Amino acid sequence: MRKRTEPVALEHERHAASGSSSAGSAAAALDADCRLKQNLYLAGPGPAEPRCAADAGMKRALGRRKGLCFRLRKILLCVVGLYMAIPFLIKLCPGIQAKLIFLNFVRVPYFIDLKKPQDQGLNHTCNYYLQPEEDVTLGVWHTVPAVWWKNAQGKDQMWYEDALASSHPIILYLHGNAGTRGGDHRVELYKVLSSLGYHVVTFDYRGWGDSVGTPSERGMTYDALHVFDWIKARSGDNPVYIWGHSLGTGVATNLVRRLCERETPPDALILESPFTNIREEAKSHPFSVIYRYFPGFDWFFLDPITSSGIQFANDENAFLPPCSVKHISCSLLILHAEDDPVVPFQLGRKLYNIAAPSRSFRDFKVQFIPFHSDLGYRHKYIYKSPELPRILRFPPLVQGIPGEVGTRAPALSVIRHLKEHEDVSLVPPFLRPARHPGDVPGERTRMPAGQAEEALADLRRPPPVAGSTGFCGQRGGRACGPLSLLLPLNLRSCWEDSDRAFWPSAS
Repeated sequence: MRKRTEPVALEHERHAASGSSSAGSAAAALDADCRLKQNLYLAGPGPAEPRCAADAGMKRALGRRKGLCFRLRKILLCVVGLYMAIPFLIKLCPGIQAKLIFLNFVRVPYFIDLKKPQDQGLNHTCNYYLQPEEDVTLGVWHTVPAVWWKNAQGKDQMWYEDALASSHPIILYLHGNAGTRGGDHRVELYKVLSSLGYHVVTFDYRGWGDSVGTPSERGMTYDALHVFDWIKARSGDNPVYIWGHSLGTGVATNLVRRLCERETPPDALILESPFTNIREEAKSHPFSVIYRYFPGFDWFFLDPITSSGIQFANDENAFLPPCSVKHISCSLLILHAEDDPVVPFQLGRKLYNIAAPSRSFRDFKVQFIPFHSDLGYRHKYIYKSPELPRILRFPPLVQGIPGEVGTRAPALSVIRHLKEHEDVSLVPPFLRPARHPGDVPGERTRMPAGQAEEALADLRRPPPVAGSTGFCGQRGGRACGPLSLLLPLNLRSCWEDSDRAFWPSAS
């Protein structure tokens, strides 16, 4: 047994020795490998590692591109979804469309005290508050003619109301949407009209400015009717003209139609930048460009306007069929700039083309005055036109001339007076050239002989037939002067029959 076990022990020892030697060699090999890797690391990357780094960079760039595309796709889907949702939102909530039409929540300029028109340079203006209905209050400005600005200093409301009974004509101004009666371009127009000798009465509709109430077409029309009646109750026989601008033209035609229905028409209607009806204006408005070709545009956008009770149908109000007894029966003047970006010029021209042949105006003058796009008057700067004083001569001539306070001579007396009194010593100042700053409608003053002859020569001179801002048009193949152009047709024929050689022939 002993001999047998000895070789086994020796064998185990040999195996152990060989195992230890192999383990040592393995450890040595491992140490060598570690040293090699360390040396490679210290020496820098080998030729294979840049390829791996470039692949990793490309993967990161592709990841960023995919993230950007995903975000852009997400934004695009949101925009498309909003674009598709807005028509349905407006259809379900028609009140949104009404807000966008009135824009009464836009008050520009914002920091303005409407109780103090003097802050806007109107130091001959008084602020009133009228109440047409319960829970409705209207803020009103009354600007007297500029020649009275000294007398107007420190005067109270009663003085301003009494001033309406003077011989000066009155313009009731109906402004458009957005802003207040204190808007910059509106204030500038008040100053121009005041310098020409007009009283200017303007107000903010219910829901605008400091006026109280909820805006609606019916309410705005009733507000205008109340202010007109308030003026007529204090102005006696003085002529009252209605001037509407933009959305205010819709209110103006609504008002004049109701006045004509009760047989108390105004002396003239002036429409600045008018449209035919609110549907055509909404379709032509620049804000509607992105939806103009949207399927169902009328159903989504225009029908909610009608369902909200908003029509402002100037074409229907002013120019109903001949068989209708309800129509506007007063002289009409339309002013429109060719570069108007809000109310397209074509709508104003279309309104005139509807009105001109209408039997409603067979005894009254209809005039359309375009302003060339080079002038840059756009939607609300027609007041800058130097021709405006000459253009605005027409309203007093339609009804007659002011005589003594509270009286007016018939228009035929204008013809007799101009033809029988060559010295023009008593020609009403509103018939004189606009370059005389002291001339005020309704005042009778003596004129020097030379100045009188100059005034008569200016009156006899026919205005330019061609051009965009002057009076234009011909009658019977010869030029019409400012007086014959603006008299009613029956009186104009009397003028021409009585002296066919008064106006020189057109060259």
